[in-house]
Amino acid sequence: MQRDLWQELCSYKNLILAFRKARKHKTTKDYVIEFGNNLENNLLLLRSELLLHSYNPIPLKTFIVRDPKTRKISKSDFRDRIIHHALCNIIEPIFEKLFIYDSYANRKGKGALKALQRFDYFKKKVSKNNTRNCIVLKCDIKHYFEIVDHKILLEIIRKKIRDDKIIWLIKIILQNHKIGRGRGGFGMPLGNLTSQFFANVYLNELDYFVKYELRAKYYIRYVDDFAILHQNHQILEKYKDEVNKFLIGHLRIELHPGKSKIIRFVRSVNLLGYRVFYYHRLLRKSNKRKFERNFKEKLRIFEQKELSYADFMSSLQGWLGYAMWANTYKLRNNLIKQIVEKNQIKD
Repeated sequence: MQRDLWQELCSYKNLILAFRKARKHKTTKDYVIEFGNNLENNLLLLRSELLLHSYNPIPLKTFIVRDPKTRKISKSDFRDRIIHHALCNIIEPIFEKLFIYDSYANRKGKGALKALQRFDYFKKKVSKNNTRNCIVLKCDIKHYFEIVDHKILLEIIRKKIRDDKIIWLIKIILQNHKIGRGRGGFGMPLGNLTSQFFANVYLNELDYFVKYELRAKYYIRYVDDFAILHQNHQILEKYKDEVNKFLIGHLRIELHPGKSKIIRFVRSVNLLGYRVFYYHRLLRKSNKRKFERNFKEKLRIFEQKELSYADFMSSLQGWLGYAMWANTYKLRNNLIKQIVEKNQIKD
């Protein structure tokens, strides 16, 4: 019997699961507590809006982040984030079966560390354990999230999702994002769960082209950053040209001319915020400087007793987890030592 995806999406069981996912790591936020205080009624209202096709998302809240490059982040209202999770709960497993092994962003069991480990494996294979040439085509897509074409994205999604009601909801979510002076039909907001998922769906077309048309064996992608390793510079030049033609002709996007380069792996390659050498990794200097600025500011707030020791440490856990995969043992120990000393003085 054919599945009724829309009924599955709108089910109370799916919505309660979506609520639990949306509140993860945010259980103390006022808006989560407020929604949870009348949880059943709020979820039933959302369900009714979906079933009656009267659901309309609240306009996104946009703010600028400089870390160090300037990025515009758009934040959905909490109730809309529940809808995003409800949608992904249903359609993500369908597309997950289609994704290639070496796509690493926003997927269970994948992530940046797995991508780095795979790159390490590839560099050893291509270089024959550092005895042959290893050349890397390192690419970035120009303004990717800003220029994704909604029409093309929906055509890709329709190949697997034939339920018009699901397509209606996806359109509603996409249309909530406007670029510039109300320019619709393009782009996805950074910060949305659905944007992360749709980014993989859109570039899965590229993955198939690289793996099955170009037959590039050593290929890794993480969101819109990707790398191909080979021993031959001319072959990588050909790959670069063919990839750009494919992106322009089929997906209406293009490689970033300044960030898409062919690099001989003699010293290091910049990948996912790290400088990857053959035998070790270092943090990129810009990422290290960014953290040091943030750390000083957090430390200042902590010293002024505006931030508890537990909250201070919690805010650092993500960065420490990221930094531990590079050669940063002394740096991390020095930071912890400073925090402990400040806490002892404070007490």
